[in-house]
Amino acid sequence: MTQDVRMDDGPALPDSLVLEIFLRLPHDTVLSAGLACRQWLAVSKDEFLWRELFYSYYRIPRSVPRHPASLSWYREFKRLFDCIPCVEVQTLKEHHDQVLHLAFSHRGHRFSSCSKDCTVKLWDTERPDGTITMVHSSSMRQFNWGYTQFSQFNADDTLLLVSGVYLGSHHSSSGEIAVISLENYTLLSRVRNKPYDVFGCWLNETHLISGNLHWIGNMTSCSVLWLNKAFQDVESENVNVVKRLFKIQNINASTIRTVMVAHCRRHDSPDLLLDYEAQGQSQPLSHQPLLFDLGTTDSEEDEEDDEERRREMRLQGLSTAHLPQLTPSGLEHVIQGRHSEASEARELETKWARLMARTHTKAPDPNVLSSAPGDEEDKTYLLFTTGSLTYSPHQIGIKRIMPDQMTTSGPVLGEERSTDEFFDSLDHVIDIHGHIIGMGLSPDHRYLYVNSRAWPAGCVISDPMSPPPIAEEIDLHVIDLKSLREERRSLRAHRAFTPNDECFFIFLDVSRDFVASGAEDKHGYIWDRHYNICLARLQHDDVVNSVAFSPADQELLLSASDDSTIKVWRSPRMVRLAQTPARPPRPRSLLSWLGRNKKTPSVNGKP
Repeated sequence: MTQDVRMDDGPALPDSLVLEIFLRLPHDTVLSAGLACRQWLAVSKDEFLWRELFYSYYRIPRSVPRHPASLSWYREFKRLFDCIPCVEVQTLKEHHDQVLHLAFSHRGHRFSSCSKDCTVKLWDTERPDGTITMVHSSSMRQFNWGYTQFSQFNADDTLLLVSGVYLGSHHSSSGEIAVISLENYTLLSRVRNKPYDVFGCWLNETHLISGNLHWIGNMTSCSVLWLNKAFQDVESENVNVVKRLFKIQNINASTIRTVMVAHCRRHDSPDLLLDYEAQGQSQPLSHQPLLFDLGTTDSEEDEEDDEERRREMRLQGLSTAHLPQLTPSGLEHVIQGRHSEASEARELETKWARLMARTHTKAPDPNVLSSAPGDEEDKTYLLFTTGSLTYSPHQIGIKRIMPDQMTTSGPVLGEERSTDEFFDSLDHVIDIHGHIIGMGLSPDHRYLYVNSRAWPAGCVISDPMSPPPIAEEIDLHVIDLKSLREERRSLRAHRAFTPNDECFFIFLDVSRDFVASGAEDKHGYIWDRHYNICLARLQHDDVVNSVAFSPADQELLLSASDDSTIKVWRSPRMVRLAQTPARPPRPRSLLSWLGRNKKTPSVNGKP
């Protein structure tokens, strides 16, 4: 036991002088000095002291207030210092190629991983000893997949959506989505998904969203977003299993990619309030799998010739390192074909496409995203990357999904298409002014975090097939989905080096207090969402493609890398608790036990 030091050789220093000394010491020295005597212990707990240590140590502008949920400056300092998942506790090596994506179940008891080895693996996080073990692995090569690239659990953790690249004829850019039952790991259905980097996502427990792409011209295309049942009802053949959600025109070689669903609640109780000024003022199937082939819908042929398939590969603009590769001669042919096209022809096609859009696109409803005061309601948004100037995804498209669109029941395919207005308008577009390489939602779906590599300031795009050069620094933007505007400055620390036409997706994740992202500089990064500061760098031996926080415990983080490993990170606090031996039960005192069980003395022979 630490004994208090008695300073009998002279009078004690005034508290004010001790405080001035402590203000010039590192935080760990202050904690050690506080053990010297009662006076120093009291001063070492001073709130003004820890406020100053907090701002100086973390280099946070003093205009940023303390987190509204924090109880003291000392506890806030300790939270950022001790509760960040930055200690590597385990390395999982069961994958045999680059690991591309990680996804936790909503309960946090399982997570899935996708890899270039064309498997999706499931892992258990609830072992008594705290280690993580693999519980299942499925290979998708039997379905002619090149690799698995993305997965997502449905809301009740009974189904797993797995997205991958489909190796069709001529190395097409098509993908496929598989739905796997987590009860017995059987494959329930397969859904065509084009282009493959739409990824797909769940709308609710039983319905998922996929994409399809139809080329109208050399630079103009049409993206169709479909709602699919995860499995077909076996009771009736007349029940719809697929329904068109939206049909959107693309210009200048852009396409819709990376779809995700945000459920924005009318009762605004966000995990975090990013507006500092506002803070100052004031969460058994057993049938055969089905293949939903949507390629011939709308009487548009899905049998592209060899030239069109090669053109699509060029237009996708994502990593050729993560794609089936074209032959050099084929790639040169596409590039030469593009360069040989006259700019006048491109301009003419763009003008024609815009004219067709004006005459055949439903007029946007200005009230679909806004609500009258006191009349707010829950809203479901479909978010995706898109563009209008070049094939690089540089815009966030937002389309509201109405309640009657959330099921495949209703008119059969084609009945609602008699109108000449056959394109759907976007409800809102946010331009990021750079190549978007990642998106993630906060747990409350209030904020959208976007990884992008910026274009040069003031650049002008004259050729859609020659986008501006992109920065090596990755900016992490924060968009408030309630106000539909970007909040504060972007986060920055991570870097990427691949050029525009090889740039690939880097998945990020958001917890209650933190946001994390991978990077091409062989590190993962963790920021605090409230203070906007980088707190940790997580080292790998190659590119970090994906990170994932446990929804059950944000002090557990996973990172996946091109080095074929998954690393498990826990906070210093959790590591310390795991290493502390359990205290044995306190032995009962014999005297106290006898005292509690001693009978009351009898009086006149009666108890």
